[in-house]
Amino acid sequence: MAQAAAYQFDFSGGSLCLDFANTLGDRPRAAEEHLEDWRALVSWAEQAKVVASREAAALRAAAARDPKGADRVWSRARAFREGLYRIFSALAASRAPSDADLALLNSELAAAMPHARVHASDGAFHWGWEAAKPSLDRLLWPIARSAGDLLASAERPDLRECASGVCSWLFLDRSPTRRRRWCSMKTCGNRAKARRFYSRHRDAEAGQ
Repeated sequence: MAQAAAYQFDFSGGSLCLDFANTLGDRPRAAEEHLEDWRALVSWAEQAKVVASREAAALRAAAARDPKGADRVWSRARAFREGLYRIFSALAASRAPSDADLALLNSELAAAMPHARVHASDGAFHWGWEAAKPSLDRLLWPIARSAGDLLASAERPDLRECASGVCSWLFLDRSPTRRRRWCSMKTCGNRAKARRFYSRHRDAEAGQ
């Protein structure tokens, strides 16, 4: 039997940490979970280019040798995701994030940053991570760094939560007018347009 194709994640948030927070949809109405297991977490990281295909394969092999360890990291990842969502959702609504959620982020940063390295390539330098035996929590390091960078960046006021009543996704509004309302025009934006169109036609017919 052919293996089902991997779920294709959406990366419209504008920041790695927001894309990670968006792996659960429709909060709090009806949770739409896309990180249903460890393999889905690795698939997300591979699609997000957090890890290359070879490293993703090594992480899957490491998880096969230590399934309980992989489950622990998966549970930790989902708890971290929800903490990130609460932080950035609060900021998008001009509220202060909780001390507990900031403490969770700082805990993940403390675990990640000892592994950060500066690499040289073609006369340029860039941030990267140590090349060592695959660590199962390696997938979380770039997410934590991304969240810290976003909180400390000038783009923090551009945080938005989708204006749709059935979507909770977060994004950075980089539109020229800073008036973007939807996580994606292809999905929530088009649905909103369709609802307005239907409502206008219904009201017009009712008035006849």
